[in-house]
Amino acid sequence: MASEHETPTPSSSFDPSLPKRQSCSDCPFCSISSIYAPYDPQNPPDARSRIIDPNLPSPGPSTFIVLSTPQVMAFLDIMPLSVGHILVCPRNHRPKLTDASQVEAAELGRYLRVLSAAVVRATGIKDWNVVQNNGAAAAQVVPHLHFHIIPRPELRDKRSERFTATMFGRGQRDDLDEGEAVVLAEKIRQEVAKVVKEDQKQQNSSKL
Repeated sequence: MASEHETPTPSSSFDPSLPKRQSCSDCPFCSISSIYAPYDPQNPPDARSRIIDPNLPSPGPSTFIVLSTPQVMAFLDIMPLSVGHILVCPRNHRPKLTDASQVEAAELGRYLRVLSAAVVRATGIKDWNVVQNNGAAAAQVVPHLHFHIIPRPELRDKRSERFTATMFGRGQRDDLDEGEAVVLAEKIRQEVAKVVKEDQKQQNSSKL
């Protein structure tokens, strides 16, 4: 783990170089991507590190980073539908899925699986939704391509109907508890590191 004042040392396979910057001045996700530098997912910074300080976007809302690579960002939704609800987006500004480059699409696909596994392990919730909306008519609120990974607790829960309606742009959502968010984000980062290391180990074994 990196110390509070140090940039994590990347593994030999991790390239922290950023792609050519393409952003939108009034996009909140572009703001987040401009503030938080990439780090090696296998060696995430300590929760107290300035690198992932949730208060860096101040005076904007706190941001709890769970993944930051040159191509992909992921962070806790500030109005989650359930514990562990995260958003995954390309670092560069891409309004809709069809605007993503082939490299971005490949990286998003890779990390959607990694992050799904990490969220399941961190929350203990075995079922989840991956949701992605394109355009205002399809309930896209922030015009920057993003996926929701949403853990689904017991489907027979009395809130199930509200949950499904809200997921597609209707209904009330609750604010994120920032004290709980610090702990949860750290858990997810650590689980991401484990999943990526397991994938690397499996890949290396297949080459033997």
